[in-house]
Amino acid sequence: MSREIVAGVDGSPESLAAADWAAREALHRGLPLRLAHAWRWEPLDLPLVQDPEAQGRAAHAVLREAEEEIARRHPDLELSAGVLPDTPVAALLGTEERAEMLVIGSRGHGPVAGFLLGSYGQQIIAAATRPVVAVRSRDGEAAEPPAGHVLVGQLGTPEDSAAALGFAFATAAARGASVRAVRAWSLPSLYAYSPASMRLADEAGGLVPYEEKALREALGPWREKYPEVRVEEHVELGSAGQVLLSQSGAAQLLVVGRRARRGAVGPRIGSVAHAALHLAPCPVAVVPQG
Repeated sequence: MSREIVAGVDGSPESLAAADWAAREALHRGLPLRLAHAWRWEPLDLPLVQDPEAQGRAAHAVLREAEEEIARRHPDLELSAGVLPDTPVAALLGTEERAEMLVIGSRGHGPVAGFLLGSYGQQIIAAATRPVVAVRSRDGEAAEPPAGHVLVGQLGTPEDSAAALGFAFATAAARGASVRAVRAWSLPSLYAYSPASMRLADEAGGLVPYEEKALREALGPWREKYPEVRVEEHVELGSAGQVLLSQSGAAQLLVVGRRARRGAVGPRIGSVAHAALHLAPCPVAVVPQG
């Protein structure tokens, strides 16, 4: 089955910036782009005239305007669009079977509607089985530097970070960009390092060389698969979220992994992804572990 990139649009400048970013990524990867707008008429408990036909026309107008604007900006793009009769979360997740990735707009903090990074956006990211990219906007344009690297966090074991590293390398290869791989580490505690890992650290010559070796080993398979991608390695003492944010200023894209976690109110995205989504100055891709 052929893949496509899916971008959620809801009439906001942020979602248009996300659609524009998705269009450029689709061109980089040689994939089609599908714009999706969710609309399902439900009667509101308000003293207003409720006309489902008028609301339906408005929903299609939102999608049509986004489609026309993206087609104008990217005339060589294979583009399709559709109104999905469901809630924003269910609508976008329902496109995953063919999606290479999902793309949504982001205002950062705050509860907002539609496909923006608020309660809906976080639900999509937490439940998605495909990578989800959240794109901030600046005056309606995607805030992406003209040059820069793809920044990726290598956290935990090679298996833990394989999906995020694979996405980062594939993105960099498609763009002709480099990868900057970051591994953060903390001072050893009773729980952070097992006796076996401490023995390995001692054999490596200390904790820093041990962490550097762990990063090199995690990157090894991806260097072999994408030999054309230049790689920079960075190991730093500190929390993963803080270290990644400190390195994100010149990045085209920040890539973080997401473990499958469930809380009392449903799936959770994790503290590192949460910090990146709300504070990074560049688009952020959250990649679920395979």
